[in-house]
Order: sequence, then structure tokens, then C-alpha cells
Amino acid sequence: MSSWEDEDSAAASAAATTDVELLKRAWRNEKAAPEILHFDSALVSRAREQIQLLEETLDDFTDNGVDDLVVSLYQMDLDRTLFLLRSYLRLRLQKIEKYMAHISNSDDLLSRLSQQEQRFAKSCKEIMEKHLEQSVLSKLPYGYDSVTRQSLSSTEDDMVPEPQLDTFVFCKTKSDVGAFQLDDVGEEVVDLVADDLYVLRYKSIKGLVEAGRIDLI
Repeated sequence: MSSWEDEDSAAASAAATTDVELLKRAWRNEKAAPEILHFDSALVSRAREQIQLLEETLDDFTDNGVDDLVVSLYQMDLDRTLFLLRSYLRLRLQKIEKYMAHISNSDDLLSRLSQQEQRFAKSCKEIMEKHLEQSVLSKLPYGYDSVTRQSLSSTEDDMVPEPQLDTFVFCKTKSDVGAFQLDDVGEEVVDLVADDLYVLRYKSIKGLVEAGRIDLI
């Protein structure tokens, strides 16, 4: 293998490691958050490019008889990146399936999805509604045949599952936030210090999570 190929492979490995750490953070946040978070399209695109580059590098190593230890290290990087990317995307699909009606009724939540996820959410919602209509709702008395409401007397969609934003989550601050108000009336205030661990209600810190100032763990 030529020197420039060695340099390209080393650069590819360093970039992959960086993106793996970012992908791991996105995966942890998505796994711990009760609601669906914004889809990181740039990171996913880079991760896919790195996966392709690592696969090509491994093929090149095989053709050139590179030491098995080097091959195994690159293979581990590839396997780790593949696992994180697949798990990240799978977590999001599971949330879409669980909260498809809630997400579909919110422009803000829909904007958090990729185009493919939006199509998936729309398709899931249509299939579920059709199935319920044919198997259950068509057999119920008038006034009780709604997909989203228990009866005509309901004033809101009380049969639409929603994520519990009051859930407590483990989190770690990435930088000093300072005195932070946890409620609407200012009675609960906590001093968020860099690199400290906390257990807080997700609803209170969701803005910090979205801003990238705090990580869920």
C-alpha cells in the first residue's frame, strides 16, 4: 500500500472516530428522551459516508494482504458505527410508531423528522386508521367510532398516546449553565455546573437538550 493510501486511511479512521462519538451522543439522547428529537441529517449523512469509506478500506486491505490485527481494528470501527446508526434510526422509528397520531397532529414534531420518516409516519397512520375502521370502529355505536376520541362528548383527542415529558431523566451538563429555573413559577432553581450529573424532569431541560448544552445518559 502506498504512503498516500496510508494517509487517507488514517484520516478516514480519525474522522470516523469523531463522527462515531457524535453519533453515540445522538443515540444516547434519543434513547433517553421520552419524545422524538430533531433528526440529525448532517451527522447521519457523514456516518453513512464513513461506513462506505471503511468498507472500501477493508476491501483494499484484503486485496493487499494487510496485517490481520489492522483489519480487525478497522472492522471493529465499522461494526460499531453500523450498530449505532441502525440503533439510532430504529429508536426513532419505534417512537414514530408509538406516537404516530400525536406527531402527525403537530407541525413542530413533524419538522423533527426526516423526509423518509415523515412518509413512514403518514403511511403508519393511514394503515392503522384503516385497520381500526374495518375491524373495530365500524362495529361500534354512533358517537363511539372515532380513532382519536372516546366519544362525541370528548373535547380533545383523549385516545392519542403522548410522550410523558414529566419523566425524570439522567443528564450531564456540557458547560456551565448557572442558575436554571426548573418550573414555571421560579420556586425550583438548580445551579447546573459543567460535567456534573443530574436527575431532572425532561420537560424542564428539553430546551437545553435541543440546544446541545446538556446530554442525556
